[in-house]
Amino acid sequence: MQQVPTIETDRLRLRPYRRADFDHYAALFGNPQVTRFIGGVPFSREQAWTRFLRQVGMWHYFGFGFLAVQDKETGQFIGEAGFHDLHRVITPSLEGMMETGWALSPAAHGKGYATEAVSAMLRWGDQYCPALKKTCIIDVENTASIRVATKLRFHEVRRTTYHGANVIILER
Repeated sequence: MQQVPTIETDRLRLRPYRRADFDHYAALFGNPQVTRFIGGVPFSREQAWTRFLRQVGMWHYFGFGFLAVQDKETGQFIGEAGFHDLHRVITPSLEGMMETGWALSPAAHGKGYATEAVSAMLRWGDQYCPALKKTCIIDVENTASIRVATKLRFHEVRRTTYHGANVIILER
């Protein structure tokens, strides 16, 4: 099993989740601004718990996963970034790939944190899992995330639907 890393950037600490992060995590995914393009509906506390455990467990089975994103200056939990393999029922299939994802609290939007965090995760992924393709799936209306992905050299592979949403599959 890959040891869960801690990654430092100029402004951020990407670190393993702690159980104490859960209340912040539940608030993040209970926020309609955050979930607007992640299923479109805020998560209940129970749904957030299931997602939280999934993010932690991904490291055990795949050797990669998501990390908590913490503002180094304030110490605040501001979101998450990382990789998963969710075995989505989508064409083309993303199984066996490192699907890249991120979510930040609205207070952290517009500050370049997503680009900084995902860039650090991609460097880690390229070092420790170089043979695995890096992909992402983004709602067509999520222009901010599309900009982040484009900055990080993702390019569009296909447009499709996933759970009724129009999405773009991108890869690097």
